[in-house]
Amino acid sequence: MAQQYAQHLLDFIDTSPSPWHAVDSIEKAIQIFGFIQLDESSKWQLQAGGRYYVVRDDSSIVLFVIGNGIPAESGFRIVGAHTDSPGFRIRPNGATVSEGMARLGVEIYGGPILATFTDRDLSLAGRISFLDADKRLSHRLICFDKPLLRLPNLAIHMNRGVNEEGLKLHKQNELPLLFAQLASEQLPKPYFLELLAQIADIDATQILSWDLAVYDTQKGAFWGANQEFYADSQIDNLASCHAALQALLDKTVLESACRTLVCAFFDHEEIGSESHIGAGGSFLADILQRIDMATATEREDHARALAQSFLVSADMAHAYQPNFPAAYDADHRVCVNKGPVIKSNANRRYSSESVSIARFIQWCEEAGVPYQRYSHRSDLPCGSTIGPIASAKLGIRSVDVGCPMWAMHSVRESAGVLDHDYMIRVLKRFFSD
Repeated sequence: MAQQYAQHLLDFIDTSPSPWHAVDSIEKAIQIFGFIQLDESSKWQLQAGGRYYVVRDDSSIVLFVIGNGIPAESGFRIVGAHTDSPGFRIRPNGATVSEGMARLGVEIYGGPILATFTDRDLSLAGRISFLDADKRLSHRLICFDKPLLRLPNLAIHMNRGVNEEGLKLHKQNELPLLFAQLASEQLPKPYFLELLAQIADIDATQILSWDLAVYDTQKGAFWGANQEFYADSQIDNLASCHAALQALLDKTVLESACRTLVCAFFDHEEIGSESHIGAGGSFLADILQRIDMATATEREDHARALAQSFLVSADMAHAYQPNFPAAYDADHRVCVNKGPVIKSNANRRYSSESVSIARFIQWCEEAGVPYQRYSHRSDLPCGSTIGPIASAKLGIRSVDVGCPMWAMHSVRESAGVLDHDYMIRVLKRFFSD
């Protein structure tokens, strides 16, 4: 089962090269299970046992199952994760030409390991906005499913110190991606627009704007002597989205839910979550309040529901890499394939505290799943998650957990097959509690 879950994860990642595609993949998966899409601008009528979802701006999604008990009496069980990953985004006027070579200018999104994008088979995926035949504003997902772009390294003969000093790339001058060799009469911007028009099957004059992410076209793969590891792009944090989704869609979980179960997958975590679709916005709070409005009998029922709720913030964790022992706190090393990681930070970079940690440990033990404890080195800056943001905004208890992985924020990350299965199992137990 662990290998099957991991293969399903790789397939999910490979069909989700951008946050917009990730939400589209999730929509397709849940519609098979009878989930009904709700429009935020319409009135809602919710039924006990009903399965629903809401998409905001194409790249954030909240899906929920109404339990047999009303939220005011039983609360919400929520798993939060994020759909975005660090990388490059194409600039609005990014198409330029130098010595006949067309390039695309990029902005850095989040905190990627820049050097890992060199010499890779890169391409584009995302969303374009255009005027349709009736002059109405429309949106369409696009994906170039073949290598389109490249960031070639400078030869060592011209960068003699690269192996001693590391590869350093000037963020403005050395990151534009090569994508075509143009004839003398061709201009880069019209040429690029024509490429977008062809893939979207519209006329180039219809295109108004775009959100385009750069992605690695290499498919996910298992590796290791016993195929016990897997590698892909965007493991941080599509692996957590996938684990939560698989736990929610479990037949027993779906059919016997007492509490209202929620999966909230946000965009923009990698850049701080402060947007109308991020965890710092109102999206999840709006959905929970509307659920309560549809099921409550008294004004204070919403506050009662939140007081009995729990949030698992699921985001990947830093696994011990034996080549770099000095990067880890010696007492808090966590290992691949040894179980989900509970993340702690005294300055609340993670939402975990003693009570929420104890609760998660209970769920692990009841699910027969091993667990690990992680704390970052005190002399290194610690990352953060949606956990503290969403927990503070909603006023509910939360724990930060994740599967251990290597090379976080690389274009090619790695993790353990067993850990993904462990995470699904403990999240099933959480939803069933």
